[in-house]
Amino acid sequence: MSENFEWKTVTDEETIIRTHAWSPPGCHPVGCGLQLHVKDGEVVKVEGDPSHPITRGALCPRCLALKEFIYHPDRIVHPMKRAREDRGKNKWEQVTWDEAYDIIVTNAKKIIAEHGEESIMVFGGTGRQANTYYPLMAFMVFGSPNACYAQSGWSCYGPRATITAHLMGGGYPEIDNACRYPDRYDHPGWEAPKYILMWGKEPLKSNPDGFWGHSVIDLMRRGTKLIVVDPRVHWLASRAEQVVQLRPGSDTALALAMLNVVVEEDLYDHDFVDKWCYGFDEFADRVKQYTPEWAEPITWVKKEQIVDVARKFATSRHSALGWGLAVDQNPNGVQLAQCLLSLMAITDNLDVPGGCTLGTPIAGDDDPARDMATWGFESGILKPEVWEKRLGAKEYPGFSMIMNQCHPDFTLDVLESGKPYKIHMAYFHSSNVVSGAIAAQPDRWYEALKDIDFGVAQEVFMNPTAMALADVFLPLTTFAEHDGHVQPHYGLNAAFEAAINKAVTVGECKCDIEIMMDLGKRMHPEYWNQYEDVVDYLEKRVIPKGMSFDAFREAGVLQPPEVYRKYEKGMLRPDGQLGFLTSTGRFELYSTAFASFGEDPLPYYKEGPFTPISRPDLAEDFPLILTTGARTYVSFHSEHRQIQSLRDMVPDPLLDINPEDAERLGIKDGDWVLIENQFGGCRQRANVTSTILPGVVHAMHAWWYPEKNPEAPSLYGAYESNINTLLPNGYIGKLGFGDTFKANLCKVTKDER
Repeated sequence: MSENFEWKTVTDEETIIRTHAWSPPGCHPVGCGLQLHVKDGEVVKVEGDPSHPITRGALCPRCLALKEFIYHPDRIVHPMKRAREDRGKNKWEQVTWDEAYDIIVTNAKKIIAEHGEESIMVFGGTGRQANTYYPLMAFMVFGSPNACYAQSGWSCYGPRATITAHLMGGGYPEIDNACRYPDRYDHPGWEAPKYILMWGKEPLKSNPDGFWGHSVIDLMRRGTKLIVVDPRVHWLASRAEQVVQLRPGSDTALALAMLNVVVEEDLYDHDFVDKWCYGFDEFADRVKQYTPEWAEPITWVKKEQIVDVARKFATSRHSALGWGLAVDQNPNGVQLAQCLLSLMAITDNLDVPGGCTLGTPIAGDDDPARDMATWGFESGILKPEVWEKRLGAKEYPGFSMIMNQCHPDFTLDVLESGKPYKIHMAYFHSSNVVSGAIAAQPDRWYEALKDIDFGVAQEVFMNPTAMALADVFLPLTTFAEHDGHVQPHYGLNAAFEAAINKAVTVGECKCDIEIMMDLGKRMHPEYWNQYEDVVDYLEKRVIPKGMSFDAFREAGVLQPPEVYRKYEKGMLRPDGQLGFLTSTGRFELYSTAFASFGEDPLPYYKEGPFTPISRPDLAEDFPLILTTGARTYVSFHSEHRQIQSLRDMVPDPLLDINPEDAERLGIKDGDWVLIENQFGGCRQRANVTSTILPGVVHAMHAWWYPEKNPEAPSLYGAYESNINTLLPNGYIGKLGFGDTFKANLCKVTKDER
């Protein structure tokens, strides 16, 4: 708990509001500390809060551009409607909130009466505060089982969280950066990791899921060394002891070969394995076949380097794992997650100082708000027989057992086929599906959704999805305009909690919670009338029990104490028994859960569907390996494209290409190029750089152009530079996770236009 935290300071000249960021505008729930200077009802200055124990006054460009975002002239600050036949046309009409709500409720009730609650789909985006609330909008407002994150294979965070739950019972492992301690790195019970194995993750730009990326620099100053596994050399990689530049998509082969070294050279921790692991003998027998010699031609990594990094990590206790989207965006990614978690476990780097901290399983929390479906059942709004109709739940039980959402690939098939039932209403809850912010083949999603009976978009700015598909537009607040709550890792490893404190009012914008409550009171007043306002909701459902919101925000940053080796203390199981929350009570190197889903209980390597090895025929026409999705400092997926100070830093979408490939193709730095494969094509600017491997290109994602024609078919140029038009749906792993975002094939030619 922060001492002497004055969240609001009033002087003769201005009011200073201390708050914590969680988008919109975009970022993960890092909860960076800000000081917002307000004069005459407007934010006049944004700066970092030096008293914040984690961020300590530092801010990224996105937060520094907050004022520009809040008061941008293109921002939508009033509810709007248009006729259904005018979708795709810029024919919006301003209405009151009551009018907008009446339209939504009238249509929703009619659709439910005629087609059932399941015919309403709520789409959610990534990372924002809305990440918590879009399933609740489905379950608790419309009574629908269908909340959808429209990324093929649910390829962001969900796979890692789910596999963690299956192998050890829940929580989330994160680099120990001392963020639970008010005295941080000076705390006597903490130690710096010897190594961080940074696997497919660039935390300086993404601050992923609540992990403050710049703390890695703090750790390096305290002696931590980096081993970076990535096809690209980013800023952190340039300062690493080892950079393992592998072929995109071959990660699981590399991880298996490292495990082979650890097991065969007897570098694992026998005490932990004997006491706390299940299935080691079978696991050891499996990894014997995956030698460094076997992995070298597959991964493009020399066998000597594989052996070296495996030895360094295994013998340098304690060390940590930073794992990123390379795990999630891979059809073989479930097995990669299995390998990496097993590597942490058998080297005794899990839930120890200087290793990875481990959150407590949600199953151990007695608050049903943590299980949104349970809350829906208890309220009577979400009916069990309707829940049984959740799309993809039966087809992908390994997914649906943990993820309280419908399966995205199955959902797209249903939208196109109308079987087993049709979706008649779509609610886009901060989800820019049409622009390909997360969705593969976004043009396919657009075609599948364009004929729905009714659409709603809840956003800050007009975007391609709202322009294409919405009949009603609801204007959303930024975090500077509402009270709220920040909790890293969405509660799966919450190193702290803090308040979002309202500083200003802009137009008639409302926050996620207020819109949910307003619609809830119209759809189900018997339940929702118990909440008076947003603060009342926060006190009853969100912030620590027994605290008023005023006390919560006056407390500053709440940091629960770090407890290591929770499995030795009975803290990972609701029954209080020692061990992990699995059927065996142990960390499962041999996964009984996987076996129950019909999946191999042991890790294995499977080549991706579109690689030079699996499809040499395609590689003749599309000789370059395409990887996508690395972040920049200036945007959060498709957000911020209209913020000029940020756009000036990265004005165009860039394709990283090695100088050898560029010269062979007659491409110079800065040229516009065409990127094409069997699924589609787009254009980006060439960034000729030696930081990427020959034969590999990396394309930026989520590009659209707010300055271009908003109306269909342009939709702000939604498909001109959209790399996701080259990425397919449906090429996923057996449990329903992963797709080809990180490894596909393409060709690149100079755009002569």
